[in-house]
Amino acid sequence: MLSCSTCWNSGRHTDGQAMLQEILDLGFDHVELGHGIRISLMEGAQRMFDKGKVKFSSLHNFCPLPVEITRASPDCYQFSSPDERERERAIKLTFQTIDFAARLGAPFVVLHLGRVPIDDYTGKLVRMAEVGLIESRAFFNARLEGTRKRENVAARFLDRSLDCLDRISDYAEKRNIKLGVESRHSFEEIPSESEMLELLEEFHQPHIGYWHDFGHVQVKHNLGILDHYEWLKKAAPRLLACHLHDTAWPGRDHMAPFDGEVEYERLIPLLPKETLYVFEMNPRRTREQILTGRDKWIKMFGE
Repeated sequence: MLSCSTCWNSGRHTDGQAMLQEILDLGFDHVELGHGIRISLMEGAQRMFDKGKVKFSSLHNFCPLPVEITRASPDCYQFSSPDERERERAIKLTFQTIDFAARLGAPFVVLHLGRVPIDDYTGKLVRMAEVGLIESRAFFNARLEGTRKRENVAARFLDRSLDCLDRISDYAEKRNIKLGVESRHSFEEIPSESEMLELLEEFHQPHIGYWHDFGHVQVKHNLGILDHYEWLKKAAPRLLACHLHDTAWPGRDHMAPFDGEVEYERLIPLLPKETLYVFEMNPRRTREQILTGRDKWIKMFGE
C-alpha cells in the first residue's frame, strides 16, 4: 500500500484540508501526518477524516508539533535526555500523538528514540566522501573513532530511551496503535542496528516493530557502516512499514524514488507484499518528480 507524508507540503499550508487535498490530488489514497503538523492544521485534517475524504496510514511523532516549537522537529524532545523533565515532556507529547492516531483511524505511530551526544561523525564522513576520501585512512580512522566514542557512552542513553518506550508501549497497546521504531540516518542516533535487534527482542510484542527508512539506511550503506540488503534481511521479520525516499551518493536523501541509488529491485522482494510504503519527500521535490516516482513504483511493484 502506498501513502504520502505531509512532510512534503505541511510547511506551505495554513489549512489542513487544502494540505491533504494536494496530496490526494497526486493519486494517493492514504496520508501520513508528519512531524511538522501545526495544531492549526489538525482541525482541517479531522474534518476531512470525519467526512470520509481521507484515510490516514500513520502519524509521525510528534504530531501535532508542540506549540512552543515553530518548525518541523521530531527530535525537539528526546527520550534519551539526561533531563527528566525533557523525557516526561517527550512522553506526554507521544501520548498525545497516539491519541490523535486513534481519533483519525491511523494504525501506526512512527518514533525516533533519541541520540548519543557525541560529535556529528556521520556528517563528517559524508563530507569526506564527497571530496573523494572514502577509501582513505583518514576516513577509516574517523569512522572507527566515532564508533568507539559512541560505544563508550551509549548504554545509559539507550536505557533511558527504552524506559520511555516501555511506558509508551503500554499506552499504545490500550489504544490499539502500533509503534514503529524508525531506522536512523546518523549512527550517533538511537537505536543503532545492533541496538534495534536487541530492542525488538526485548519488546517482542505485536504492537511494536521496525520502521524501515530506505533513505536513512542507504546513507549508512554508502558510508560503509552497514550493508543495506543484509540489514533489511535481518530486520524484515519484525517490519511494520517503510518510509520511501531515495538517496544520491553519499548523503543527499529524501529524493523521489528512482532518482538516486537505492536498489529497490533487490530490496523489495525481502518484504511482505502487503507492506505499507510512505513517500517521505523533501519539500523541494516537485509534484512532477513525485508523480514520476509513484508511476514507476506502481509499474514495478503495484499499489
